[in-house]
Amino acid sequence: MLRISRSALLLMLVATPLAGEVAPGGRALYARHCATCHGAQLEGAPDWQRPGADGRFPAPPHDETGHTWHHGDAFLFDYTKRGGQAVLDDLGVDFDSAMPAFGEILSDAEIRAILAFIRSTWPPEAQDFQAARTEQERQGN
Repeated sequence: MLRISRSALLLMLVATPLAGEVAPGGRALYARHCATCHGAQLEGAPDWQRPGADGRFPAPPHDETGHTWHHGDAFLFDYTKRGGQAVLDDLGVDFDSAMPAFGEILSDAEIRAILAFIRSTWPPEAQDFQAARTEQERQGN
């Protein structure tokens, strides 16, 4: 029989996120690095579906009204780390992305924490769709 000390159990309870909680710091990191463009409430820039004066589309929302949840984890991580243009160029997509690279600014763990925070705000249907897309990525589809 496995025995766990009271202090070890307390530490496990304190260190384990509750259901619905996100990776530590994700919300604060989002506020510091993403909210300026994507909105404090993940609402995106106004008129995000129309090109701005520079011809680029403004930052889309990361809430359920946007399309972030249509992409798997690997794509979102890569897009955040290397920047939109690098990823789109690699995919052969002719699109001028304004999304900067954050790989020199944020650690991989911080990027994952931000993405976990964003994901935690979606309704269950969007989370399920995005989880299925992530699984398709893992399988190479």
